[in-house]
Amino acid sequence: MKIAVGNDHAATELKFEIVDYLKKLGHEVINFGTDSTESCDYPEYGARVGQAVAAGEADCGVLICGTGVGISIAANKVPGVRAAVCSDTATARLVREHNNANIIAFGARIVGSELAKDIVKAYLDARFQGGRHQTRIDMIHEIECRR
Repeated sequence: MKIAVGNDHAATELKFEIVDYLKKLGHEVINFGTDSTESCDYPEYGARVGQAVAAGEADCGVLICGTGVGISIAANKVPGVRAAVCSDTATARLVREHNNANIIAFGARIVGSELAKDIVKAYLDARFQGGRHQTRIDMIHEIECRR
C-alpha cells in the first residue's frame, strides 16, 4: 500500500518512527511532512497529504501534529478527504470500518510512539463495512458537493 505521511515540527521525531514502522510492515511511504523541528505551519502538510490521497497518488494518509486536530482540519478541506483524529485503537478501527476514513491523524503530544504504531496498525488492518455506512458516506459527499 502507498501511504502519504505529513507532519509539522511538533511531530518530526514521531513521524520518523511511524515511517520506519510503515516500511517495516511493507508499505511504500510518501513523506510530505517536515523533517525539521523548526516551527512551521501544519495546514500546508495537511493539505499536501489530503491532495495526494484525494488524487489517488496514495491509498491513504497518516497525519501528525501536536494534537492531530489542526492538521486533520486542514486535510478535511480537500474535497474527497475524510480525515479522523484517533487517540486509541478502537477509534482507529471504527473510522475505517464505519466512516471509510482515508486519512488518520494523531497528536505527538497526546500519544506515545508505541500507541501511535498500534493506532496505525488497527487502522490499516480494518476494512470499510459498507451497507448502512455507505449511505452515510454518500450523505457526507452530498454535503461536500454543495460547497
